[in-house]
Amino acid sequence: MSLPFYQRHHEHYDRAYRHKALQSTVSQYQKEAKSRSAVYAQGSTAYARRSAAYRHASAADFSLESSAAYSHGSSAYDLDSTAYSYGSTAYDHSAAQSKRSAAYSLDSESLSKRSAAYSHGSESINKLAAAYRLGSETYSLGLKDANLMIEDQSYKMSPKAKRAKQNLISEDKENEAMDYSVPIFTGRETSISGITDTEEERIKESAAYVAKRNLFATGEGVSVSKVAKSTSEEAHHEKKSRKVAIRESAERVALKKTLEETQAFHKKLNQDKLLHPPEFVIEPRSHTVWEKQNVKFHCSVAGWPAPRVTWYKNNVPIDVQAHPDKYIIESRYGLHSLEISECDFDDIAQYRASAMNVKGEISAYASLVVKRYKGEIDASLLYAGTVCMPLGFGVTPHGYASRFEIKFVDAFDVAFGREGETMSLGCTVVISPDIKRFKPDIEWYRNGVLITPSKWVQMQWSGERAALTLTHANKEDEGLYTLRVVMGDYYEEYSSYVFVRDADAEIPGAPGAPLDVRCLDANKDYVIVSWKQPAVDGGNPILGYFIDRCEVGTTHWTQCNETPVKFARFPVTGLIEGRSYIFRVRAVNKAGISLPSRVSEPVAALDPSDRARLRSHPSAPWTGQIIVTEEEPAEGVVPGPPTDLQVIEATKNYVVLSWKPPGQRGHEGIMYFVEKCVAGTEDWQRVNTEIPVKSPRFAVFDLAEGKSYCFRVRCCNSAGIGEPSEATEATVVDDKLDIPKAPGRIMPTRNTDTSVVVTWTEPPDAKELVGYYIESSVVGSGCWEPCNNNPVKDTRFICHGLINGEKYIFRVRAVNAAGLSEFSQDSEPIEVQAAIAAPSPPYDIMVLESVRDSMVLGWKQPKVTGGTEVTGYYVNYREVIDGVPGKWMEANIKAVTERAYRIQDLKENMVYQFQVAAANLAGVGTPSLPSQPFKCEEWTIAVPGPPHDVTCTEVRKDSLVLLWKEPVYTGRSPISGYYVDMKETEAKEERWRSVNEKPLQKKFLKIGDLKEGVSYVFRVRAANQAGVGKPSDVTDPVIAETRPGTKEVVVDVDDNGVISLNFECDQISPNSKFVWSKNYEPIEDDSRLNIDTKGGKSKATFKDLGEDDLGIYSCIVTDTDGVSSSHTIDEEEMKRLLALSHERKFPTVPLASELAVEILEKGEVRFWLQAEKLSGNAKANFVFNDKEIFNGEKYKMKVDQKTGLVEMIMDKLEDKDEGTYTFQLQDGKATNQSSLVLIGDVFKKLQDEADFQRKEWHRKQGPHFVDKLGWEVTDECNVMLKCKVANIKKETHIVWYKDDRQIMVDEEHDFKDGVCTLLISEFSKKDAGTYEVILKDDRGKDSSELKLNDTAFADLMNEVCRKIALSATDLKIQSTAEGIRLYSYVNYYVEDLRVGWVHNDTQIRFTDRVKTGVTGEQIWLQINEPTPQDKGKYIMELFDGKTAHKKTVDLSGQAFDEAFAEFQRLKQAAIAEKNRARVLGGLPDVVTIQEGKALNLSCTVWGDPTPEVSWLKNEKSFVSDANCILKYESGKKVSFTISTVSTLDSGKYSLVVKNKYGTETSDVTVIVISVSGQTDTVQGHNQNNLTVSKKKKTMTASKRNDAEKKDFIKPQVEEIIATEETPDPNEFPPVETEKDTKSNQLAAKKTDGKATVAEMVSQPTESMDRQGKKPLEKKP
Repeated sequence: MSLPFYQRHHEHYDRAYRHKALQSTVSQYQKEAKSRSAVYAQGSTAYARRSAAYRHASAADFSLESSAAYSHGSSAYDLDSTAYSYGSTAYDHSAAQSKRSAAYSLDSESLSKRSAAYSHGSESINKLAAAYRLGSETYSLGLKDANLMIEDQSYKMSPKAKRAKQNLISEDKENEAMDYSVPIFTGRETSISGITDTEEERIKESAAYVAKRNLFATGEGVSVSKVAKSTSEEAHHEKKSRKVAIRESAERVALKKTLEETQAFHKKLNQDKLLHPPEFVIEPRSHTVWEKQNVKFHCSVAGWPAPRVTWYKNNVPIDVQAHPDKYIIESRYGLHSLEISECDFDDIAQYRASAMNVKGEISAYASLVVKRYKGEIDASLLYAGTVCMPLGFGVTPHGYASRFEIKFVDAFDVAFGREGETMSLGCTVVISPDIKRFKPDIEWYRNGVLITPSKWVQMQWSGERAALTLTHANKEDEGLYTLRVVMGDYYEEYSSYVFVRDADAEIPGAPGAPLDVRCLDANKDYVIVSWKQPAVDGGNPILGYFIDRCEVGTTHWTQCNETPVKFARFPVTGLIEGRSYIFRVRAVNKAGISLPSRVSEPVAALDPSDRARLRSHPSAPWTGQIIVTEEEPAEGVVPGPPTDLQVIEATKNYVVLSWKPPGQRGHEGIMYFVEKCVAGTEDWQRVNTEIPVKSPRFAVFDLAEGKSYCFRVRCCNSAGIGEPSEATEATVVDDKLDIPKAPGRIMPTRNTDTSVVVTWTEPPDAKELVGYYIESSVVGSGCWEPCNNNPVKDTRFICHGLINGEKYIFRVRAVNAAGLSEFSQDSEPIEVQAAIAAPSPPYDIMVLESVRDSMVLGWKQPKVTGGTEVTGYYVNYREVIDGVPGKWMEANIKAVTERAYRIQDLKENMVYQFQVAAANLAGVGTPSLPSQPFKCEEWTIAVPGPPHDVTCTEVRKDSLVLLWKEPVYTGRSPISGYYVDMKETEAKEERWRSVNEKPLQKKFLKIGDLKEGVSYVFRVRAANQAGVGKPSDVTDPVIAETRPGTKEVVVDVDDNGVISLNFECDQISPNSKFVWSKNYEPIEDDSRLNIDTKGGKSKATFKDLGEDDLGIYSCIVTDTDGVSSSHTIDEEEMKRLLALSHERKFPTVPLASELAVEILEKGEVRFWLQAEKLSGNAKANFVFNDKEIFNGEKYKMKVDQKTGLVEMIMDKLEDKDEGTYTFQLQDGKATNQSSLVLIGDVFKKLQDEADFQRKEWHRKQGPHFVDKLGWEVTDECNVMLKCKVANIKKETHIVWYKDDRQIMVDEEHDFKDGVCTLLISEFSKKDAGTYEVILKDDRGKDSSELKLNDTAFADLMNEVCRKIALSATDLKIQSTAEGIRLYSYVNYYVEDLRVGWVHNDTQIRFTDRVKTGVTGEQIWLQINEPTPQDKGKYIMELFDGKTAHKKTVDLSGQAFDEAFAEFQRLKQAAIAEKNRARVLGGLPDVVTIQEGKALNLSCTVWGDPTPEVSWLKNEKSFVSDANCILKYESGKKVSFTISTVSTLDSGKYSLVVKNKYGTETSDVTVIVISVSGQTDTVQGHNQNNLTVSKKKKTMTASKRNDAEKKDFIKPQVEEIIATEETPDPNEFPPVETEKDTKSNQLAAKKTDGKATVAEMVSQPTESMDRQGKKPLEKKP
């Protein structure tokens, strides 16, 4: 079933509409409930008790005066069951601003203070009641002393159905009354119409809604519901029949009687026999006591069995036996106590009394605060171990009766910022006493409004320092900022103003940005935006404002108005319903558009009714509430006309209408149509023709300016459109709000040295004022500056940031939405100075001397002088008789200027009290507190009285000066001196220590060695012959620190030699004075010193400084925070000043350098000197041999005043130029001269050097050498001759010579980098000699020579040897067939490099078995036939002539064993290689022969033992036959003969020789050519018949490594019939030995040092690899 149209938008909130099926279900449920024998109760029994926990537990669901109790069940009471459950609600006093909770019945009466609901024979009812508790209270049988108030609204259901009436609960919009209703609930006999008038009623209605929701959400035990009425509903109109009223009254009487009977029944029960849990009758109370006092906690506990009470301190049980003197615990007849003796700060804690028996446990808490007495409370308030707290002490929420002392340190001052900047305000907070468990609440306020963190404002609290940061300052942030520190119910505040100026405009002359953009009224399609006008218009009037909008979630800004609007409120239309927007505003003048303002808070485009519902019930789910009505609501009622239609705002652009909903509206929601017509006509036009509005407020646009209009409104619903309302009065479309008039009576007054207080009167007839803008101008400047950028609402403002001493005028203008008023008249000029006030009271009054009838008093000057100096003091006194003070009497009529005064005509032995008041230009200040009582009697003590007027001056981070005045009472003998005592301020009295060991004769002392940042106090004692007297009063604490901006006295000597002391102060006030003193005594004699003070500077000038002027000169600036300094003039300082004065009176031109001479590049001679400083009028005279010389061809003279350089240049130095040169300088009064003598050898040497430089310059005009020829040894041990040249061109040639013989160079030098080189490789003695290089071209030539003979050659060879030694590789181990070889490679070897070998620290003597040598670049040590004695450490020493370079290898252990094993293997391999079978005279590879010829091949074989010989043909065994004869003679000669060859003899023939050491095969291929008819004999040398190709050998695998070697005997081919030469069969093959030849060196280098002997197998690397060692490295 669909809902009516006016309910579709708020389904979650409309519980009135229910279809018939749901109603039938409820009716059936209701009938079943009636048949039950027990009464079903919904709700819980609320027990109002003294414990606050019960009140807080129920606060989660209900407010105070909006409760309702619901009871569902039958009105028939069953006789067998008298179980009643009464529901009520307990209320939180904090939710509804009430201090106590109460439950109300139908007549708001308390039924009983001790009533409770008991179940007779039915435990299920008890469980059911507990299940419906709303307040989470403890349900208990037989609860004692419970103060129960029950609100019961249980009814008997009427058998007759009543017609249900519509229930409308009005909603509010931001706590403002709005005359329209939204259907929420429909209940029987209840009707609420109209809107709520107060915030309190809105809270009541909201709580009623929550109560209903929670009640019906359970869905258990529901019978029939009725809306209960609380006392707050009495204001609503209800209609009841007489019968209903009588029935309800009867029900109340019956209920009351039942409760009384129940109470009487339970009174008869013997409660003593019942078990009861513990209950505190009297709870312990919190205490605040003074230190050293006793405190006692009391409590009374009831329960059965008797509870046992345990005391806890911070949840830790108190052990009395462990602290018998501290705690006493007593328990007597249910009264329990805890006594704490002599409380101290450790006793500050939370104490708990815990009572427990078999039925349960309960605890009560109390707190203890211990304070230390500091004189703030009269001691008479302390009595009997308790304290009577004075005013100002309050009970905090923590339960402590205490007042915290809160101080602000390093607080923020008045701050100035600019839009867009980040500003921070900070303050250190000191709280005493410091209780860790108590944390302060830090709150920040702007103009009295609490600030909450946001993206614009960030707050920090470190536990000591509070800080507030404006991340992006705007003018909205300007105002008075207040830091409030809250401790319980006590707080302290600190405030200061923050000014935010406009950011620099992007366009010069553009106005400042508007500020404080807000959305006043939002609807589903429009919103009214308001703002404040800026204070800065850029010099041109503001023409209007542009409003921009941006949808939340996007960054696109849209301008809302095409033309600027002047009114500071504007309705923005065209919004999309349901979306949120932010807005900003820009100001415009003829110069341009300002920067945009800060964006507004987001606002949703919603109908106000929807917004109101969302705010009251945000997204509330369906609660399951069932409202039963027995008749359908009426439909089809046409609404009546709206009422109270009026125009609430009218401008040139729009008109806003407001009205109230009609009284006759039917049961549906209503909407509205707005109509307009021109005044005087009846031509009504509908404004909103398409969509009616839901809200009783509407903005009408598109009206003609200046015309008068009338408006009316009609209501509509599904039944139709109602009658129109009464038309409004004729409204002219124009601004109703006028621009305010100018404020008046501008009155500036002095405030501080940088601020002025400005007051004014409000303009007449001002409406809707936003605030005021104040501007200031320096008198005569004509330039006005804004003092505030955010309008202030008060008519008083403090203008900060002014210049001290300047005169200002002020003007003010008012601001409202219509615009800014004209400026007020200019105020009277006022000079910026601190306001003066009366001084604060003096303090520390003491008696300096006492005689029979008079006393001398001393006191300290006021801490606050009131902005001007103190002119005098007034003393009062009074008699004190038996502790009762008398009347004050004046001691002096005329003010005294000293801080010591003798009071005459006193009574001997009378006790007096005194008080002193200070006076200045503002008047007499408040008198001091009464002094201690002093007795007027004759002092007879021998020691002196106390010094007085002890002050500290010249305070610095490590020192200060202490001044005092002598005692008035000197004792029986003159004062002999003074002692000064000091201690740290917080130190104990026994920490006083004396500063001086010997008595001081002076009345001042400079105290040093202070610790920076530490606070000190001082006192002075006078001494005479009788002893040391009473100390003076202690000074005020002084912190050792050098304050920022501290300046010292500066001594100065001017240009006329006048000596003066100067002191400057930038902290002076208008009344400050500079007071000079000598040795801290005022200077009264002005015959030696003249003092001149102007502004913040003072000068003390000495007339004639002498010994009489020695001393300490100090200067104190009055009316400041102790600004002072001093300067000591002793004998040494006086001498320095007099010398400086003389120098200033008779000045000389200071010289940075005396006259000097130097030779220039071309051989010119330059004379020069330099003065430290020359003015523009300085001049110089040049003198040679007492005659002045002048600028000309020979002398070139120059004076540079800027640099002070004076010079003279001569082209050439001749013999006649020998003599004395003098430069004379004159600069104003200052003169000076400097001379240079050039005679004899000095002149000759200078002349020769000038000639040499001249020749050098001419040489350098052509190609020349910059660096002469030199040598260097490269890393490859080559020698490179090199030189650096300059002024080279393409045609320049370079020629190298050695011993006058030209060295031919293959390539021409390219002169890259201007360097020429000649590389000599493998440098040796033959390369010694004289080398020369010549540069030449058409401009000239230059040469450079290098001699490499004798010592120079030896040095070069040493460097070559050093490079060779450095290039040596690490020693390596190699095994050979003869033994073990140690070797190292170098880049190059020369004989000059001496090589030595050391074995186990012993020089090796070389023999045939152990020898050394060099092969190529390999330096080696050969150990033949090694033995174990050869093990050890070997060192190769390479000596380069200066240094021995060592390389080491360890030939022992595994290294020796592996090398020796390899040697044995190689040795055997060499033997096998030497004796293996081989073919020495090899056969040819290929033989080509004609058929029929004879073939004879022969060769020599060798082997030991003699090898076996066999032949193969085509890889098959071949034996001798008649045609082929095979011979093997003497074990050496092998021959192969075929007498007549045929084609069958073609093939491959192989000679195989073999013995036990190896086998070798030699192959020959025979090719027979068929030639018919020819039978000529072919001889071996006949090339036509026999062709022999190169021979290849085939060896066994074991001998293939030897294939790489050359054959020792070349293959030979013999003739077939007879050979020309037959080898000697007895000849052995030759064996080469190692020779130190070039070929051997190269071979050794290529084979990585392997031996080349034929007998050796060159495979050491492979063999060592097989043994797991790395192969030997080759030389890189």
